[in-house]
Amino acid sequence: MKARPWRLAWMVPAAFALIVGLNAGILLLGLPAPLTMARLADVHGMLLAIGFVATLVSLERATALGRWYGFIAPGLLGLGGVLLLVDALPITVGKAVMVAGLAAFTLVYVPLWRRQYDAALLTQLLAAGLATAGAILWLGDASMPQVIGWLIAFLVLTIAAERVELARITMGAGAGTRLMIHAWAVTAALVIGVALPQAGAIALGAVLVSLTWWLLQHDVARHTIKATGVTRYMAACILAGYVWLAVAGVTLLITGDPARSTETYDAVVHAVLVGYTFSMIMAHATTILPAVLSIRLPYRAAFWVPVALLHLSLIVRIWGGDAMGWPVARQWGGVLGAIALLLFFATAITSAILARATDRSAS
Repeated sequence: MKARPWRLAWMVPAAFALIVGLNAGILLLGLPAPLTMARLADVHGMLLAIGFVATLVSLERATALGRWYGFIAPGLLGLGGVLLLVDALPITVGKAVMVAGLAAFTLVYVPLWRRQYDAALLTQLLAAGLATAGAILWLGDASMPQVIGWLIAFLVLTIAAERVELARITMGAGAGTRLMIHAWAVTAALVIGVALPQAGAIALGAVLVSLTWWLLQHDVARHTIKATGVTRYMAACILAGYVWLAVAGVTLLITGDPARSTETYDAVVHAVLVGYTFSMIMAHATTILPAVLSIRLPYRAAFWVPVALLHLSLIVRIWGGDAMGWPVARQWGGVLGAIALLLFFATAITSAILARATDRSAS
């Protein structure tokens, strides 16, 4: 497999957004962290959801498209994440670049859709459009609690659509239609939430619970969890991600608008962003990153360590910190979560380096 180092240029700002975003999360917990930039608290969520995750997904989509203009989106998204932290520039500059990057990302799906008229692709296009709408609201000085639902919709629908693409056989011919129904229901909940935040949040919670139940019923991971090696590892990550998505949905369904409670907001955001999203990234890293960067990333048993630590951190944070109201549990959960993510990417890098060394010695 021939490596393509030039694609790493798009990964560098994404990695920067991840590291700085985790640093900001530690600061928000009232703990000391290496970086103390003035804007960190304001951009924490956007750095992780858009600066990192959206850049990664848009790079994957650009690779699938195979056209030079597809790489404009990850370039702008990565640049936007960096500009958000430049104190010499107004924060609106970074926000505007992120809006442009998400708009370009949305447009990438148009030629992909023309190649294959597929409901899963259409769902991903809608998800990117919802992220763009959320970024536009943020550009217009909407608060993060007002924006977070749009980011949740982007993350949940994008990953769900990719699961439908990968598990189409077990999900059946009508999977795309069912996915689109859920996607439009999510969109309707967000629109309701603009005028009626409480009703919109409850509606969003109901849709997330329904979507999670459907995915759990039909995802091939229910069967592959009985396998061994990388197959079992991926299934465990996927099923754990669904559990946390269900936690977020039930929480919204019971409590409504997360902005009314710090504990509810913290639980919902981290259940989706960390528990669902990063668990899915961990599940697919050994297949997606090799396809995007043309590198080998073999599965190793060591990958289980950061995965287990990640889910332990969420139990500590959401149950102990948010549900039981123990501040120290929220802090410990946040620190353990940051360590888990950094450890995962360190493990992935080490695995890739060892694979390359093995290939060189074999040749």
